[in-house]
Amino acid sequence: MSVFDPLLAELSDIRPIRHFGRISETRGGILIARGLSAHSRLGDRVMIHRRDGQVLGGEILVLGRRGAEILAEGPVEGVSIDDRVEHLGRNHIAPDAGWIGRVIDPYGAPLDGRPLSRGSAPRPLRAPPPPAARRKRLGGRLGTGLDAFNTLLPIVRGQRIGLFAGSGVGKTSLLGDLARGVEADVVVLALVGERGRELREFIEEVLGPEGLARSVVVTATSDLSPLARRRAALTAMSVAEHFRDEGHHVLLLCDSITRFAEAHREIALAGGESSSLRGFPPSTAHQIMALAERAGPGEDGQGDITALFTVLVAGSDMDEPVADILRGVLDGHVVLERSIAERGRFPAIDLLRSVSRSLPAAATPGENAYIAEARRLIGAYERAEMMVQAGLYAPGSDPLTDRAIKLWPRLDAFMAGRDAVNSGESFGRLRKILEG
Repeated sequence: MSVFDPLLAELSDIRPIRHFGRISETRGGILIARGLSAHSRLGDRVMIHRRDGQVLGGEILVLGRRGAEILAEGPVEGVSIDDRVEHLGRNHIAPDAGWIGRVIDPYGAPLDGRPLSRGSAPRPLRAPPPPAARRKRLGGRLGTGLDAFNTLLPIVRGQRIGLFAGSGVGKTSLLGDLARGVEADVVVLALVGERGRELREFIEEVLGPEGLARSVVVTATSDLSPLARRRAALTAMSVAEHFRDEGHHVLLLCDSITRFAEAHREIALAGGESSSLRGFPPSTAHQIMALAERAGPGEDGQGDITALFTVLVAGSDMDEPVADILRGVLDGHVVLERSIAERGRFPAIDLLRSVSRSLPAAATPGENAYIAEARRLIGAYERAEMMVQAGLYAPGSDPLTDRAIKLWPRLDAFMAGRDAVNSGESFGRLRKILEG
């Protein structure tokens, strides 16, 4: 890379010809501009120049005879008829290796107070996934630092996992553990619609200096427009694809797909689309599936994107629209259960409702036997738990249940195990429990 590449990237963004239109009408949060239709396409960005000198970004949602219908990226108060509207062109982002260790907004601007250079090759926010017939297969098992993911719910290179959780059950802490512990060259973290006060706490306390040093954090807080919140996930995916195409293994953490879908719902309804799926427009399913499909293994000669998408589920409702759509396109899902968190075990993984579709290929026959035995014992204990706590179970009634009751405390502690050096060490701990 030449030292002049950042300067050349900035110079290439200068437009010798600029196209302008004028605001002709407003309707709710939609602005209609005449004079842009001949130069515009759906999804193009615009900049509205108000009479008071302020500027406001926006995106073209509809093109019609009356003009271009624009959804603004902020409050529309102060916009007047005949305000100038500048056409900026296609939505794109230009990632660069210098973005690692930085916190940026969905438009590629730094949020940590330091300058940030653009990459030399702009990338579209919406790109097709690698051709299905040329994609590599899933790779080898990854170390995570967590016993549960090293053994019972393995994550392999290029896998896409869903993390389904309600509020307050340890989802954020688990994301931080995975960001620090999963074997990867680069971590790209999308924080979609997070509370503003939590951003710095997450970066400094949960992610930590070690995690940030190999991460690109893309964030759009809850007060920003739906365009910015939706764009945060798209920008993060484009950044991950940039490093994947350079041959790196990328860990993509997107928190959360629920807020991504909610932002898209606001945009789609503003554009005139009807709601049909429990309040979500029909295009929601395609938006989620298209985003998820871009992650995964790359083509030969490329790297891979191992992705974890979080979903906020109220009352552990796994059949709500966003959860149901995402679960069908991923390579496994992990459910965090509130009742487990309330008794103090973190991560609060409900093993029997979670599955990794990398199994059985990700483990040896002996390891698969240990996984199956652990699941069988945990299932037996959960079926008998109420009777045991009520004093109604008589020891000796069932050998499997007797063994499950005996090993349950150690298995439950194993699910919370951390700081494992590798999968072999985690399987060694599991073997000692099951053979003890």
